[in-house]
Amino acid sequence: MDHETLLTIQGYAKFFLILVVFIVFYSYAYSIYKRDKKGERDFEKYSNLVHDDAIECDPLEKRKEEIENKEKEK
Repeated sequence: MDHETLLTIQGYAKFFLILVVFIVFYSYAYSIYKRDKKGERDFEKYSNLVHDDAIECDPLEKRKEEIENKEKEK
């Protein structure tokens, strides 16, 4: 292979890599937007965590183990 062919392959590889990263990023951003609108998770709490991170603060979410144990006890 000559140098020009390698540069062409490298250009296509960069393009498709950037395209994949773009698709993954925007699908993740859309999933966050969709979960926030459905009310599954409140991402405002996570953004407020930056400002309110004292050791005395309550956890943002309950752990799955605690929730499962409470369901089994019922």
